[in-house]
Amino acid sequence: MKERIFIKEAGKYVQIENFIKQRFSDVKCGNIDVQRTPLGTRIIIHTLTPGIIIGNKGKNIEELNEEIKEKFGIKNPQIDVQKVKDPDLEPNIVAQKIAASIERGVNYKKLGNFYLSKIMDAGAIGAEIVIAGKFSGERGRTARFIDGYVKKAGHEAELNVVKGFATANPKLGTCGITVSIMLRRPKPILNLPEEDEEKKKPEKEEKKSKKETSKEQKKSKKEEKSEKTEKKVKKTVNKTKKTKKEKAKKKVVKKKKTAKKTVKKKKK
Repeated sequence: MKERIFIKEAGKYVQIENFIKQRFSDVKCGNIDVQRTPLGTRIIIHTLTPGIIIGNKGKNIEELNEEIKEKFGIKNPQIDVQKVKDPDLEPNIVAQKIAASIERGVNYKKLGNFYLSKIMDAGAIGAEIVIAGKFSGERGRTARFIDGYVKKAGHEAELNVVKGFATANPKLGTCGITVSIMLRRPKPILNLPEEDEEKKKPEKEEKKSKKETSKEQKKSKKEEKSEKTEKKVKKTVNKTKKTKKEKAKKKVVKKKKTAKKTVKKKKK
């Protein structure tokens, strides 16, 4: 019996979300949270333009309160309108923007790549945009644009992945746009205890010191090698100079000897 009560309440909350989205279809609404509190049900509407939803002196919210009371039988609904801080990380708003531009006739490839880059620049870990329907011809098709890392299933997908959906109505037919954004990285499976980390710290420090010493030794060896090569070069240069001087002296001596011989022959 309790399960049926919970299911009914969940269905009522979904109906409230759909009703608010239909009521403010022209306004780009993000996520709508319905929370049960001891004072009453709290409805949080995330939007880009909170002034339009609130209306002049809160008229729109008063009307919304009365309609929710009559249709869904909620006694004390508390509506809270909040402005979206980063619209590029809100999947419902991104999907609504894509739907509006498809209805205007913009190319779907340009839209997918443009909004993917905007989502990733805003700080998301991964994003996926799927456009399905008649958007490039009479035949229905699906186009998928993926960037980064997106978890598809499991507990981490429920925690870290946010999804949004919107429909577009171009001339050819209806299109569905689903946007899924991964906001946080999944936690590691194994968390090492603090004791092991403390034990590993001195080992890491020893490795660093060894690396530094090895680098210093390599530098000293290189310097020694360079000094030895310089000395060898100097020795070879000095040897070549000496040999050149000796050869020049020998030539001079030979010339003198030949000159003396010629003088003696002439005297005879």
